[in-house]
Amino acid sequence: MPASSSCFSMTQCFFEYETQRIVVIRSRKVSLINRLIQLAILSYVIGWVFVWKKGYQEFDSIISSVTTKVKGIALTNASHQGLRVWDVADYVIPPQEETSFFVMTNLIITPNQTQGLCPEVLDNSTICTSDSNCTAGFTDVHSNGVQTGKCVNFSGDVRTCEVRAWCPLENDLNLPRPALLKDAENFTVLIKNSIRFPKFNFNKRNILPQVKTSYLKQCIFNRVTDPNCPIFRLGDIVREAQEDFQKTAVEGGVMGIQINWDCDLDQSQNKCVPIYSFRRLDNKDPENNVAPGYNFRFAKYYKGPGEEESRTLIKAYGIRFDVMVFGKAGRFNIIPTMINIGSGLALLGVATVLCDCIVLTFMKKKTFYRLKKYKYVDDYERAEDLIP
Repeated sequence: MPASSSCFSMTQCFFEYETQRIVVIRSRKVSLINRLIQLAILSYVIGWVFVWKKGYQEFDSIISSVTTKVKGIALTNASHQGLRVWDVADYVIPPQEETSFFVMTNLIITPNQTQGLCPEVLDNSTICTSDSNCTAGFTDVHSNGVQTGKCVNFSGDVRTCEVRAWCPLENDLNLPRPALLKDAENFTVLIKNSIRFPKFNFNKRNILPQVKTSYLKQCIFNRVTDPNCPIFRLGDIVREAQEDFQKTAVEGGVMGIQINWDCDLDQSQNKCVPIYSFRRLDNKDPENNVAPGYNFRFAKYYKGPGEEESRTLIKAYGIRFDVMVFGKAGRFNIIPTMINIGSGLALLGVATVLCDCIVLTFMKKKTFYRLKKYKYVDDYERAEDLIP
């Protein structure tokens, strides 16, 4: 019974053994295919694994801390406030945050609020014609206070339900345009970033060792002339994020300051420097204009001579800057080097498999090559009969 290239039963497959057979094909076309495959694998191992991905190094992730300090003075002359100077204590709220800071650029002030009774702000749900339209004790998340059950005059012939609240109520419909603190574009922020790679016991700051106090007092970050200056002009941050500061300042927004440390510790430590980039983080899609920008409310409380408590309510619009630190460090280590060398040598074996597939499947002489590559020997055949 002649030998077959396929298994026709489980028994036949089980009792077969395959061993390597070396066939040397003297063909320029076949050898060229083989060398091209080997060259591609070597290019991948050397170019991508070792050069680009630094496969000879071990890596460590970053540990970071960030502090910020904003500086700048603004002068406003609003009709309800008059001439006023704004400094850091007025527009940086709160004074300290973890890896972020908020700068107020616009605001609505409701001064001299006291606890009392006043008509609810005009809204479809608050308009009334009689006391029966108002429910004593009623409140919801959109209310400014607790209804008393009375319908009182709001303005002209319009009446709304009376509420017990901080009066007079806030009117946030007339947002100043342009932004009240439009000069915030020229404010600056000093960002101090300390990083550590614990595996390599490596520490560094974004205020580099060569930076002097005199330089720090007058430098402003510029990607071309001063890329290592840690002092940033707020307008430049927004501009590099491809946004318009004055438009953003009206309703506020969220900006990201990204600091990337990509350090090769096999080189000089002076080459381990931060790379800064900026982008807007909140949604500014004009088609999705529900609750745009960034704002919140806070109050300043007072007590008069009669111990009556009053407050000034401020609805603050502004830009929140989030500082995000990324990075990794690498240093030569023999273990990943040997692992990647071994993986590269193993990949070279793929060249033979691919070349066999091409030769035995797509070449014109594929049948001839297949006969030369595979030989079938049955156990009952005598060795001397197989010798030519």
